[in-house]
Amino acid sequence: MTSATYHHGNLRAALIETGLAMARESGPDGVALREVARRVGVSHNAAYRHFADREALLTEISAHAMEQLTEAMRTRIEAVSTRLDPVSGARRRLSEVGRAYVEFALAEPGLFRVAFASKADGAAESPLGPPTGEGPYGLLNDVLDELVATGYLDPARRAGSEVACWSAVHGFAELCLDGPLRLLPSSQREEVLTRLLDTVDRGLGDPA
Repeated sequence: MTSATYHHGNLRAALIETGLAMARESGPDGVALREVARRVGVSHNAAYRHFADREALLTEISAHAMEQLTEAMRTRIEAVSTRLDPVSGARRRLSEVGRAYVEFALAEPGLFRVAFASKADGAAESPLGPPTGEGPYGLLNDVLDELVATGYLDPARRAGSEVACWSAVHGFAELCLDGPLRLLPSSQREEVLTRLLDTVDRGLGDPA
């Protein structure tokens, strides 16, 4: 991207793109506004005209990383066969939501970490986004509502189920990235993840 392009209003996009690349390399700690400006080839004063401080840039980068996580989850959901019966289809989609979440964390650890790095206050009911329709949190809630609609999940047990599911896969991802599970061979890690997702699934559907 040339300086002439910046004059057409694309500097902000260039700063975000470069910040995302830095986050992919080193996570949120690797993102510094002055260094982003240097890599783009502009003065830090020019960067500050678009972002008041590092936190403002990090908030924007976090949103873009979250969009990529959302897309990874949506791709997995849409790949579930339409030939399955309603209950099996909903259960499979819940499993794919969790699998996509963990796979994204392992494939893009820097972006995964930066997705949750922003400290900016927002109006969303969850750090993951709106409760339905959009974002990872919305996709998860939509699938859980589908489980209720198909009769697999008792409506009386629906409240809080999204937090239980989210905590399970996020905790597993963290253990694989920074905890003792990082030492597991990929095949064994896949086996453990499958067992985890199966446990979550059976826990939702078992009225006991």
